Amino acid sequence: MAVAHGTRDPEGVRTTEQLVDRVRKLRPEVRVELCYLDIVTPSLPELLATLSGEAVLVPLLLGAGYHVHVDIPEALAAAPQLRATVARALGPDPALARLLRRRLVEAGLRRDEDGRTGLGEPAQPVVLAAAGSTDARANADTVRMAALLAEELAAPVVPAYLCAGSPTPAEAVAALRAAGHEDVAIAGYLLSPGYFARKATRAGGTVVSRPLGSADELARLVLARYDEAGAGAGAGAGAGSGAGRGVGAGPVSPPLPAAEASEGQAAVAVGGGGRSARGM
Repeated sequence: MAVAHGTRDPEGVRTTEQLVDRVRKLRPEVRVELCYLDIVTPSLPELLATLSGEAVLVPLLLGAGYHVHVDIPEALAAAPQLRATVARALGPDPALARLLRRRLVEAGLRRDEDGRTGLGEPAQPVVLAAAGSTDARANADTVRMAALLAEELAAPVVPAYLCAGSPTPAEAVAALRAAGHEDVAIAGYLLSPGYFARKATRAGGTVVSRPLGSADELARLVLARYDEAGAGAGAGAGAGSGAGRGVGAGPVSPPLPAAEASEGQAAVAVGGGGRSARGM
């Protein structure tokens, strides 16, 4: 069971489906279904109503905001027949920094003679264009992701928000240009094409990278979160803790090797892609 945020953009829906298909191919022994938090059907509550037993919910969200802390727990509370564990959001994570770097290179971010990105005199600054959220916790995750990307690029990275936050990508680009940076790249910190991705392309960057999409790196990160949450649930059960419904909060970790899935356990990926700022 995989749950995406939902989008009215058909290409965004296709991208989500392609990502989930990659997850299935990487771990064929794990049952993976698809549903959505908004706009697209089936919804998370609709799919939860068809399940029983155990499940791991992996939010395909780049930060832990309203959807992770409110919407998902409320949906699980209405599905008492399901023993579910909620994994951490995908971001921030060093794997995403590496994928963002690759997307920037594809878009034309300049590289030095050693092939490193973001280097030079002066280093080409980057604006990290996230969807933004009314939940400060999600925006704080974007700030942490910007720091990881700055380390990956060896270049300054400014977090920005396409809605419900400040600065906007256009404001961040303008401020960097006013500070003397002629070339400013925009890294699209988005999972799939849609309204926000189109808005990012109009923010004035010298180059603008496309969304993270259905890359294998992202699919492996989904499985890393699944493995992490499943291991945490097993440890809790061993200590006599009962059914897990909390959000995972372990350390950032690289993708783990394939593990045998528990019989009857469904992997639930909860994903992003729509226009709602509330759930990012």
